[in-house]
Amino acid sequence: MRRTARLLITAALLIPLLAACTSGTERSGIVVTTNILGDLTRAVVGDSVPVTVLMQAGTDPHSFAISARQAADIEHAALVVHNGLGLEEGIARHVQAAVSAGVPTIAVAERVDPIRYTSDESAGQPDPHFWTDPARVRLAVEAISAEVLAQVAGIDTGAVQANTQRYLGELDQLDRWMTDKFAAIPAERRQLVTDHHVFGYLAQRFGFRMIGAVIPSGTTLASPSASDLDALATAIRTAGVSAIFADSAQPDRLSRVLAEHTGLHVQVIALHTESLTPPGEGAATYLEMARVNTEAIARGLSGPTT
Repeated sequence: MRRTARLLITAALLIPLLAACTSGTERSGIVVTTNILGDLTRAVVGDSVPVTVLMQAGTDPHSFAISARQAADIEHAALVVHNGLGLEEGIARHVQAAVSAGVPTIAVAERVDPIRYTSDESAGQPDPHFWTDPARVRLAVEAISAEVLAQVAGIDTGAVQANTQRYLGELDQLDRWMTDKFAAIPAERRQLVTDHHVFGYLAQRFGFRMIGAVIPSGTTLASPSASDLDALATAIRTAGVSAIFADSAQPDRLSRVLAEHTGLHVQVIALHTESLTPPGEGAATYLEMARVNTEAIARGLSGPTT
């Protein structure tokens, strides 16, 4: 009996130690939900630690799903970087499960002074699409960097800090360039119509007026009614809008129907709004995406409306 008691006591003492050791070896690497955040995270960490990005290029962040293996990657990560504010609708439960299991996570959009939708069916809800404003991306990079340094064991602190400062400088350059580009658009022509509400942050930052969205929601999973399209067509005619901007990764049929319905010469211009592209396809990094979108918006709003 005494020997059995001693064994039980020893086992009780060893189990927490073994669990701690196991936990330490299992939690490794950084898992990132969206490819935009993946690009920002890789810019910060460099080669210091493996970064796994769940969302493939050209994928809708509102609807993408993950495999069982990817779900396991989330559970075993040293840090999970996700957008939050309802963006990743298809994997939100996996992220929440990781939070409940004690996995360190950062909901980046919550750390960048988020705004709220002001019109249509998403009114009052927080807007997760912060990356259209480079100043808020700067806040995101600072938040990611701080969390990496705090949570990822064995990280090369000097490398992360140097990478962060370098990338923040690139963001500052991008911000100045976008400011100059948009300043060349007359104020009365800084009017945006998009396929869904994705440019609220850009509108606030650079002085654009949001006329409306083909899908009157902050998610691509919603759908417009005939009356929604009629009302938006009227708003476009009244404002004299010259272009509708649609996500290149989404079908643009509704945008083209709307453009024809206005009776005006309204272009439908593709932008990379919620996902990066594969390398060589125009928007393989956040910086590249922001520049190509800025060029397209400036060009689309410079042409005459008849």
